[in-house]
Amino acid sequence: MKTSTVRQKALRDYLKKSSADAIIIPSGDNHFGEYYQEYFACRKWVSGFTGSAGTLVVTKKNAALWTDSRYFVQAENELAESGIVLMKMRVEGTPSIPEWLKAELGTDGIIAIDGQIVSKSEFESLSKALIPLVLKSVQDPFGEIWEERPQLRFNRVFSLDIHLAGETVTSKLVRVKSAIPTCEKPAYVISTCDDIAWLYNLRGSDIPFNPLFASYAVVTKDKSYIFVNEGVIEDALQKELMNHGVEIMNYNQIGKFLTSFDQNFSIIAPPDKISVSLYNQAISGGARFIADESKGGITGALKAIKNSTEQNGFREAMKRDAVAWVKFIMFLESELEKASGNLTEHLLAEKIAHLRAESPDYRGESFHPIVAFGANAALPHYSPSGDKPVSICKECFLLVDTGAQYIYGTTDTTRTFALGELTDEQKRDYTLVLKGMINLSRAIFPKGTRGSSLDFLARGPVCSAGKLYSHGTGHGIGHYLCVHEGPQSIRMEENPVELKPGMVTSNEPAVYVAGSYGIRTENVILCKEHEVNQYGTFYNFETLTLVPVDTRAIVVPLLGNEEVEWLNNYHRVVYNTISPLLKKDEAEWLKSRTACIS
Repeated sequence: MKTSTVRQKALRDYLKKSSADAIIIPSGDNHFGEYYQEYFACRKWVSGFTGSAGTLVVTKKNAALWTDSRYFVQAENELAESGIVLMKMRVEGTPSIPEWLKAELGTDGIIAIDGQIVSKSEFESLSKALIPLVLKSVQDPFGEIWEERPQLRFNRVFSLDIHLAGETVTSKLVRVKSAIPTCEKPAYVISTCDDIAWLYNLRGSDIPFNPLFASYAVVTKDKSYIFVNEGVIEDALQKELMNHGVEIMNYNQIGKFLTSFDQNFSIIAPPDKISVSLYNQAISGGARFIADESKGGITGALKAIKNSTEQNGFREAMKRDAVAWVKFIMFLESELEKASGNLTEHLLAEKIAHLRAESPDYRGESFHPIVAFGANAALPHYSPSGDKPVSICKECFLLVDTGAQYIYGTTDTTRTFALGELTDEQKRDYTLVLKGMINLSRAIFPKGTRGSSLDFLARGPVCSAGKLYSHGTGHGIGHYLCVHEGPQSIRMEENPVELKPGMVTSNEPAVYVAGSYGIRTENVILCKEHEVNQYGTFYNFETLTLVPVDTRAIVVPLLGNEEVEWLNNYHRVVYNTISPLLKKDEAEWLKSRTACIS
């Protein structure tokens, strides 16, 4: 197998052939999802860096890779002896990609980038920043140099039954069409696979962790098209889709199809969710391009509001997940008592997946599990390794952040467990994180509130101790779709999207002490209407997660009476809801772990 150095040489040979001076290799694919098939892992193939976020830039002489603080240590190790310089993003003195390229190439040069995997808006922004250098869209530069490239998967697509989806395809199409801007002959282009899966009540298995399938869609005022690989939709399902007015097209024909729109048509798409390559094809026939500037686009905004059937599906998923969590925590405690030395992070990650699989409705993990012991928990996106197992013993904290896909909902839960003696600071931090999670859970707020207005409810207690977590407090969650979904969020940075009833969002404040420990407590919350009165409409949250919180590290005096009451009520709901689904010994264990604190 070629080393990184050899692969860089192959890439530089490509640069010579294509008359380019450098190439930018971002992470991602042509559908702009968080996860993608190995076929698109070009940055990893060249550099050897396996982190999920990063951009590689290769010139004829040098190479550099930009990534964020989550991956600094990992990148340093994986880039060793590759000749690739690590660029630490958001660290003082680190040049941006355009700055570095200008320093390398001067004022004259052509920069290549794969136009299939960079969005229209990103391409235009990067082009502007690179001036006087020229950014050039190219077609899959790795097609000729990656000799053992994995094949793209196009697995069978299946229907999500109406009793799980809660709305017909016809109804969804009516809502999408009514939201399309008024213009002459509009054609709304959708590249994001989760939006397409939601719109057509379909699911698949092409993408890791997400029940998605490679696809495009186009919706006009009188027609609807879905572009999938030939043979992935069975005849019966094809007929069902046709009954909803959906025409099935070949996946590879999307570009040719868009070029058929002439000057009488208006192509509409979110500029950050259509590739520059597809955009160029779309306008080549003379059609106008109209940017959908709404956050998340038309389908993203509609998808974010879960209907009553989807909400009930989440509730059912949380019950099934909680059963697995109870068994998992019991296993953890039992193995710790044995002190065999065989308990590792990786073993625990496999254990909870195995326990979830006992449910016939389980369809897999919703993201790579995080099981982090001691100092490893200070890395927010740490992943346990089977090659270098980390043993767990009765000391410090263990942070477990995992999620699951069930046919009726997606879960994402984090619990931090006190495994041994803790310092006063550790107990205080644990309590303040819990306090923040409870504060947000109890929020009542007026219609029109954005997530940034609520963020400090969760972040404030941690800040009071002079500490701060760098990630957001909450992200949207899909209904048997992507565990990280928009357009809403709860974070310090401004997001214009208002929180609305039906939105499902995570609630996950944290504390990270580098080299020592990490604490995160995460529930999933559903926005609901609370009341309407003479002052207006008010919303609140229903907590969907049903996993007990470890009370052993709580410093009760740091919690207010209402916060203690909330936690006791929460544990009462957990016990009453989950205990009937457990064996006798499991229910007895849960009763002890959900006892009231005072």
